[in-house]
Amino acid sequence: MNALRNPVCVFTAMLLAPLAGAQSYPEKPIRMILAVPAGATPDVTARLVMPGLSQLLGQPLVADNRGGAGGLIGAELAAKAAPDGYTLFISSPGALTILPHLRKVPYNTLRDFTPVSLISVGPFVLITHASVPVKTIKELIALARAQPGKLNYASAGNGVANHLAMELFKQMAGVDIVHVPYKGAPQAVTDVLAGHMNMMFNSIAPIVAHIRAGRVQVLGISSSKRSSQLPDVPTISEAGVPGYEAENWFGLFAPARTPQRIVARLNEAVVKIVRSPEIQAQFTALGADAVGNSPEEFAAFVRRDMERYARVVRLSGAKLD
Repeated sequence: MNALRNPVCVFTAMLLAPLAGAQSYPEKPIRMILAVPAGATPDVTARLVMPGLSQLLGQPLVADNRGGAGGLIGAELAAKAAPDGYTLFISSPGALTILPHLRKVPYNTLRDFTPVSLISVGPFVLITHASVPVKTIKELIALARAQPGKLNYASAGNGVANHLAMELFKQMAGVDIVHVPYKGAPQAVTDVLAGHMNMMFNSIAPIVAHIRAGRVQVLGISSSKRSSQLPDVPTISEAGVPGYEAENWFGLFAPARTPQRIVARLNEAVVKIVRSPEIQAQFTALGADAVGNSPEEFAAFVRRDMERYARVVRLSGAKLD
């Protein structure tokens, strides 16, 4: 009997086809969707790990920057991509664990994405333009309370992590500071440097040179411990808002239903790169901690982060501006 006419053989061939594809993966370039403009922190993070991943996987990784709408544009594109391992997504909390609590989004974080690995976790620093007459967190709080609604802050966009970091600060400090969302962190930083905006929370890496050059003031760091990059900068918790903590993270995702063997292949490569001494040192220089964990650990992390930001949105009353 012709094997192709045998239902058992046909069924077996159907089962083995994805396996063969996973074993030979990847066979062509991989698109890496980044839901931010070029030069933003997630973009910098991605470009730290992409060369090593490309080398390990044996194929080019092509960055596709799709910034805007708080990361929604890039996230939707990734969620709807074919689950074949040739479209991946590097995300921070904004699009996946924050924005769904602030507005209706055209994807479900837990249903439409497959977590591959957490890449890094790092704090924000609260910076102000030199024209803001404060030197400490306590002085900023006093000024904001004396002039409610007069000060403003920039963010990388509605619903992104540095937006929620400030909204949590406002709630815990009891102050009214006006939110001005931008279409990415680089433009926001530029306007703080120029004095068009009073302040913002931002990752350390893109602004550490400006801090050291005295072009902006830094009042506090958002994590529970001080940064080795800025050891003289107090945590916001110790500087006047006890218990305050907000951090940013970056992780690699694939579309849902991506074959498990492809996810495992990607995870193996990411963990090897992220845990290498060279890359760990580069993340330390950026003020972040390199992680690299299993898909299951990262999935649990994402679920916890969604729950955490649900509480932050509820407590802070954060809204889209």
